[in-house]
Amino acid sequence: MALSPQWLDELKGRITLSSLIQRTVKLTRAGREWKACCPFHSEKTPSFYVNDQKGFYHCFGCQQHGGAIDWMMEQHGLPFMDAVKELATEAGMEVPAPDPRAARQAEQRATLHDVMKAAQDWFAAQLASPAGEQARAYLQRRGLDEHTIRRFGFGWAPDDKQALKSALSHFEERLLIEAGLLIEVEDKIPYSRFRGRVMLPIQDARERVIAFGGRILADRDGVAKYLNSPDTPLFDKGRTLYNLHRAAAASRKSGRVIVAEGYMDVIALAAAGIDDAVAPMGTAVTEQQIELLWRMADKPVLCLDGDTAGKRAAMRAAERALPLLRPGHSLQMVQLPTGLDPDDLLKRDGRKAMDKLLEQPKSLLDLIWEHERDASPLSSPEDKAGLKARLMDHVDAIQHPDIKSLYRRELLERYGTFAFPPREFQQRSDFRKGGDFRRNGPQRTPPHVTQRLRQATSGMFRDMLTAAVLNGLVRHPGEIFRHADALLGLGGGDAKLAQAANFLLDHAEELEASNNSPISGRDILPPAPDNTRFSFLMEGSDPDEAKEDLAEAIALLVERPALEAAIAAATRRFDTDPEGAFAEQQRLRKRKLEIDVRLGQMTRKRAASEAFDTHDPAAAERPVAEQETD
Repeated sequence: MALSPQWLDELKGRITLSSLIQRTVKLTRAGREWKACCPFHSEKTPSFYVNDQKGFYHCFGCQQHGGAIDWMMEQHGLPFMDAVKELATEAGMEVPAPDPRAARQAEQRATLHDVMKAAQDWFAAQLASPAGEQARAYLQRRGLDEHTIRRFGFGWAPDDKQALKSALSHFEERLLIEAGLLIEVEDKIPYSRFRGRVMLPIQDARERVIAFGGRILADRDGVAKYLNSPDTPLFDKGRTLYNLHRAAAASRKSGRVIVAEGYMDVIALAAAGIDDAVAPMGTAVTEQQIELLWRMADKPVLCLDGDTAGKRAAMRAAERALPLLRPGHSLQMVQLPTGLDPDDLLKRDGRKAMDKLLEQPKSLLDLIWEHERDASPLSSPEDKAGLKARLMDHVDAIQHPDIKSLYRRELLERYGTFAFPPREFQQRSDFRKGGDFRRNGPQRTPPHVTQRLRQATSGMFRDMLTAAVLNGLVRHPGEIFRHADALLGLGGGDAKLAQAANFLLDHAEELEASNNSPISGRDILPPAPDNTRFSFLMEGSDPDEAKEDLAEAIALLVERPALEAAIAAATRRFDTDPEGAFAEQQRLRKRKLEIDVRLGQMTRKRAASEAFDTHDPAAAERPVAEQETD
């Protein structure tokens, strides 16, 4: 079976080596690389390093060295082809069929590189010839010097349908068509794809020309400004980044990678000394390109034009990235001033202005929030519901559970603050004689709010966690809208709890307005059980810690009944699937125990800390037992 170097390069390019090795070896970040104690020999100090950008591992102790295929062979004992097949399955690639045609195709691909190199040499020669005078004048108007022109390999394609074919007549016509240089139309002689255009070579990570991009000298109606090579055996525009081979080296020094919209943006940045920039092939950034970017930097910076098209491109990239997010990996955005591209900004304001923008990128979460917030005015309840629905659609696209939860929490908090801003709440009793508002000194919750909330929640405090959460929300009413979804879901099977949740949502603004100083839960609700030490119920707690603990308590309160229902469902399946039901029940009970332990830690932090210091985890669980019998 013949496997071409190009196919093997593609396979290696789709595999993240550190992710592969981490399945059996615990790796630790070491700058741009990963390190570990070598799995090939015994050692106490890590000397085994993995470099995703270069695609290899190396041990400085035993000198073991290799890539993804070598790892599968050495660590898993697989023959070469078995290792290739396993990696190909993971990468979503098909192993070439074992027939003689595969060898011929591999030879042909190698020949296509020769065709592309010959075409590049010819385009460059045409630019330097008298025929390229207009093209040289155009590049000069764009502010490109001779060094930049040579460095990026600019060329010129004459406006002649047969000139390239004649110049490369020593290659078979079929190869020129397969390379994307000629267009084949039925009943017509094949003709040049690129005519009357300034040409730029597109190169792979090994600096080989695999495609071309061409720009017309003057914009004309009905004529595409830029024209790229079609997909060929060498070129897949969705898996290629322009300037990758230069930017990868620069990125290792800068620790970042910039994604511009087009070739000329990348070249303008490079001319200004910013070498760690790439560009997609005239389309939105694809999932495969995002993975390529993450090999160079954990948070690539998208530098987009400050127009409507640039904003749309940013959101398309965000939507592609959301399902791929993983801890430590995301995207950042820089939006240029309206109407400017990087070349315009650099010419107008210089390198410092661009550096300042790049130093203050916007996070992916900020981009999503600002885009949806500004999409339409919130002039009605339906508009507010639409904003929330759009935000939650983005959250639902995220696959990683922890990141999904954190995005949901942050976006709902922003939504609540924006859609329901606090209002001034005044009562006649709040005025002194003469009409002065009593702004100084503690204010109490209005009596009618106190009375109605007591009625709504009376008789439902047998459960310590429920009591603590509701008291906590009264003490921190600014958190009510942040957790609106959770509150509404709490009362699914409990009318009394649903009534209390709805009341808190309805009166959140009134509670907020009367909260110049912390309101004691006893003013509104029967107190939570005396044995609780939740930070959000204690005087003098750190506000940020209290809010985070309250958020976690609400999450646990929501999860607990769902676990009970799932355990009951698993129990009912014992007759039909005893093994599966038992395994599911054990998993769910383990999670329930984890929740109980966590609650014990939250309610008796000092006691829990002391208990674990003395290796007595049972002591940390005692509050749980008290909850169960409370």
